[in-house]
Amino acid sequence: MIIVLNGYPGVGKLTIGQELASKMSGRLLDIHSVYNVAFALTEFKSPEFIETVEKIEAIAHDLILALPAEVPVVLTTVLAGTSDWGDAEWQRIQRLGRARGPLLVVHIHCDLEENIRRIESMGRTAKRKPRDADMARRNHEQGKVLAGIDAANLLVLDVTGLPPSDAASKIVAWAQGV
Repeated sequence: MIIVLNGYPGVGKLTIGQELASKMSGRLLDIHSVYNVAFALTEFKSPEFIETVEKIEAIAHDLILALPAEVPVVLTTVLAGTSDWGDAEWQRIQRLGRARGPLLVVHIHCDLEENIRRIESMGRTAKRKPRDADMARRNHEQGKVLAGIDAANLLVLDVTGLPPSDAASKIVAWAQGV
């Protein structure tokens, strides 16, 4: 089972993913585990950045495919709207899901005020996560559709005021019913 937590920065994907992986005795591959090497050593969105991300993703996907089938894997990502890069990344996730599925997609949302509170939290800096409240505002205003909207197994989860443990419990209950 592959569970993809997709949502804008600051909605709680990593924290929920950690809880979810623990509750399901699974593994977590956070988007920042993949991207931080590229952020550290290349210019954002440069050809080298994209190539680095794709190489790290390929290694990670090979390792995921080598895990025992009964070990669920939780992925976090931010894929919204359409772009060649984002579309290609979503296609890679779908291929992984077909190879090791089922693929379950969870869209994580929270209201703007909560998103701003979370995105501005100090702990995000050490993890190389964005802390820009204007980014949260733009994301809410633009309302780009998150990748996976047409997935066969989709849960849309508003986590405004929902503790991460409770969000993870809701996802576990849903996943067990799929």
